[in-house]
Parts: sequence; structure tokens; C-alpha cells
Amino acid sequence: MHAKARSTAEISFKVGDHVLFRDPSLFWAGKPSHTFVCRVEHAWLSGGYDLVCLNTRRKVSQADPDYMRLLPPADAMRDIDTAPLHADGAADDMTAAALAWLTQHHATANQRPELPAQHD
Repeated sequence: MHAKARSTAEISFKVGDHVLFRDPSLFWAGKPSHTFVCRVEHAWLSGGYDLVCLNTRRKVSQADPDYMRLLPPADAMRDIDTAPLHADGAADDMTAAALAWLTQHHATANQRPELPAQHD
């Protein structure tokens, strides 16, 4: 086994992780829609994973981790983390979700924290 393949197989995923899954049966048959984003629902001691496709809610039982790749949160949040917010028109290139998150974060970050009620 190649070093890269061996290190990929040793990766373990946690329940709640978002992964890219390639259905090997569809892929090797040359059929479309063989690769999709899923959430890990269950990790089996045997090494397989139960997944749910985010787009279609299709369930995949005992998915082989060799056909899964972790989608790290840092990649999903990169546009927010690297946004040049000081530039004119910077928000034009951001997704609606990023803008909503920033708006909410800005609103709560600029509020004075409330002190707990005093008890006699």
C-alpha cells in the first residue's frame, strides 16, 4: 500500500463531521452524481461510517473511509476569515451567509454586556 493511501485509511471521522463522499459504485460505473457532501451520523467499530447527504438526505450505510475526505470548518469559513472588510465593495464578493454571520456577530459584539440582577 502506498504511504498516501495508508495515511488516508488511518484518518478517523467523528459524528457531526462534514465530509466529501465519493460513491465508488457510481464512480467506477461512470454514472453521474457520484460525489457529494455528507454529515457523519454514526461511526462503526468496523471502520465504516453512516452518512447523510446534505443535499438529498440520502443515507449511506457503512461508507468506506477511503472514499471520504474531511471538509474542515476553516475551509468553509475562509471567505469570512480573509475578507478585506476595510476595502470599498468588500462585501460584494461575500456570500449571504457570511454577511449574515458578520452582521449578527457585529451586533452582539458591540452591545454592552448586561450585569446579572442583584439579589438582596
